[in-house]
Amino acid sequence: MKFVYGTAVRTFLCTTLLLGIGAFALAQEPTGQQPAPDNTKVNERDRSKDEPTADQQKDNRSDQDITQQIRKSIVADKSLSTYAHNVKIITQGGQVTLKGPVRSDDEKRTVEAKATEVAGENKVTSELSVKP
Repeated sequence: MKFVYGTAVRTFLCTTLLLGIGAFALAQEPTGQQPAPDNTKVNERDRSKDEPTADQQKDNRSDQDITQQIRKSIVADKSLSTYAHNVKIITQGGQVTLKGPVRSDDEKRTVEAKATEVAGENKVTSELSVKP
């Protein structure tokens, strides 16, 4: 009798668990259709061999130090948006390229100024775009 009761309880618990997982999975599906982000233009720009990308940055110490100092300076400025904190910083031979969106023209100027302060005058190329 104990064996039948124990088997029935285990079967009931397993069935309940499986049904609960299925119901939870269905509840997690999005109800509204959201359009997929369209990064086509940005991706096409970055495919060009003339455009620097983050994977082209060399492992030399001076370029890494410049990138690190600029990143620290940007992230330390809490008045900047998350967009500005996440701009791409690519340093090649002391020349810095900034890419990505920022929230305003003021943020764009601030990020450019921070990069120029670290890298030096005429060493920063800005490809930042404003996305309010």
